[in-house]
Amino acid sequence: MNIANNQNPYQGNKNRTNKNGDLVNEFIRFPEVIVIDPDGENLGKMSKFDALKKAEEYNLDLLCVAPQAKPPVCKILNYGKYRYESQKKAKEAKKNQKIIEIKEIQLTPKIGEHDLQTKVKAALKFLEDGNKIKVGVRFKGRELSHVEVGEAVMNRFLELVKDKASIDKTPTLDGKWLNAVLSSRIKK
Repeated sequence: MNIANNQNPYQGNKNRTNKNGDLVNEFIRFPEVIVIDPDGENLGKMSKFDALKKAEEYNLDLLCVAPQAKPPVCKILNYGKYRYESQKKAKEAKKNQKIIEIKEIQLTPKIGEHDLQTKVKAALKFLEDGNKIKVGVRFKGRELSHVEVGEAVMNRFLELVKDKASIDKTPTLDGKWLNAVLSSRIKK
């Protein structure tokens, strides 16, 4: 047992910090606060110590809900229940969140018809899953002198997927790539 500075080992560590960043009870650093009781009624402006005594009368905690306000607003509530509810809400929000991935499909100006159909089939599968697609036509060497061939391949691809995709970004030449971004019209 480590006893430093003649501190009573059975008292709590008064230098501890609140791990989740909420200003609760002794962590409230404002001299005066506006207090709201558990029923939602405004008890008015009072000192921090009077507010802590009031919370103790209710056998609850004092939580600073609006630290930026002048003076800050604190509410008397059950902090454990409040933390549980906020974690539950965060978990529910995370569960309902839809993550959209951007899938990439690469084409070349000299792609064969069957290969293009295979790429279209893959693109349609990605769109049905609700993902976005980045379609790129890559030019090598002297192919850059005939960009219109790549544009024809890109337009053919866009024509084949137009029923299930909407164009977010029209095809633009960026270095050696002709890129377009598509999103799904199918709502999940």
